[in-house]
Amino acid sequence: MVLTTLTDGISRGVDGLTSTISETLFEPVVRLGVTGLARSGKTVFITSLVANLLDRGRMPQLSGAASGAITSAYLRPQPDDTVPRFPFESNLAKLLGAEPQWPEATSAISELRVSLRVQPHGFLGALSGPRTVHLDIVDYPGEWLLDLTLMGQDFVTWSAHALENLRARPGGAAYLSALAATDPTGKLDEVTATTLAERFAHALKSARDAGYSDCTPGRFLMPGEMAGSPALTFAPLPAGASPPLPAGASPRGSLAREFARRFEAYKSQIVRPFFRDHFSRIDRQVVLVDALGALNAGPRAVDDLRRTMAETLTAFRPGTNSWLSALTGRRVERILFAATKADHIHHRQHPQLTAIMTALVDDAKRRADFAGAQTMAMSLAALRVTVEEERAHKGTTLDVVRGRLSDNGKEAAFYPGLLPTDPNAVLAPAREGAERWLDGDFQAMRFSPARLSLAPGEGPPHIRLDRAAEFLFGDRLR
Repeated sequence: MVLTTLTDGISRGVDGLTSTISETLFEPVVRLGVTGLARSGKTVFITSLVANLLDRGRMPQLSGAASGAITSAYLRPQPDDTVPRFPFESNLAKLLGAEPQWPEATSAISELRVSLRVQPHGFLGALSGPRTVHLDIVDYPGEWLLDLTLMGQDFVTWSAHALENLRARPGGAAYLSALAATDPTGKLDEVTATTLAERFAHALKSARDAGYSDCTPGRFLMPGEMAGSPALTFAPLPAGASPPLPAGASPRGSLAREFARRFEAYKSQIVRPFFRDHFSRIDRQVVLVDALGALNAGPRAVDDLRRTMAETLTAFRPGTNSWLSALTGRRVERILFAATKADHIHHRQHPQLTAIMTALVDDAKRRADFAGAQTMAMSLAALRVTVEEERAHKGTTLDVVRGRLSDNGKEAAFYPGLLPTDPNAVLAPAREGAERWLDGDFQAMRFSPARLSLAPGEGPPHIRLDRAAEFLFGDRLR
């Protein structure tokens, strides 16, 4: 087994080295990872980004577009034949239809290749001639990214953390009640195992819906083709009942012993292959965050988000790539942390949202900067669905946004409240575990896509999507 693993690793390294040399000399490839937790806007981000690369009239801050260096852009077949293609065309049709609607959310990994024909300006550009740069966009659920933190834990450690969360978060009571009526040291019964796993998965979904970020294992939330498999039929157990394999007092064939075995199978058969085959090949990464949703959920959700961002950064392998990276595994050279749905607040509050986002990922950003990666935090809206207005209210003027509400489709103006100018006003009560904000609640509203009529050469309207693109891959298009 060791020899096979080593041989496979060398083979992948040689293939990667050959690919790296080919890309460097002929047609360079930028692999851009796009992730974020549920409702962060991954699908819309990719759809709008690709549409605005194909028609670049709204991309003035992407230097290659502003200078005219990008002469054309087109979709090409992706290089990974075993990965589903990102459904760009159907997603865009939903957003631009007569009755616009949000496309289906990300539930599994997918990929799309955008090829950009680039003609650099100046003397060197005239000598080198045009070249093609391939942008391979890899879309994957943020819940899967969180699973990488499990690799350094055994079943006992993970169970203790999971049970602590269940006791403190909404949705955990049903699982804890079922667990209290179960003898973990008793003989494995698949009906009991399935019941516990289902109630645990329901608790994770309830916590996610309440705004919490740390909800592992991620495949319990998005199982895909793994639904119902033994690798997804386990749940946390109290200390003393679930020793790490192979040592321990739990009898062979017991529920505790089997749950511990399945936890290890989850890591080895689901998490590790994802990291090896997909994640380790990414060299630019954007992490989308629904910061406004976390603020609306309260201080505990905000602190959970902050800790989750810091814990998952190690999975990115931040740093600078060299030709040896093909053998040792690629490093993520640039990481963008982006607070989405900036169009849900007035532009006068965008600096506050960006400052809060910067503070939320400060721990993660410091680690990445130290490792040699370039990082940035910002606020954006991949698809702008609101317009801004000023409304008189009780002798004052409020900055509001107006759009179509998701629940009934009616037009409404919305005032979310003021975000603090000092991010510590958010982070301090979050770190202290406050139940709610002392100065009032931050409100969030869900809007539907607006009806659009695009001029020739223009992509969908957005806020700072071009600036995000410039940071992520603009250096490769000059």
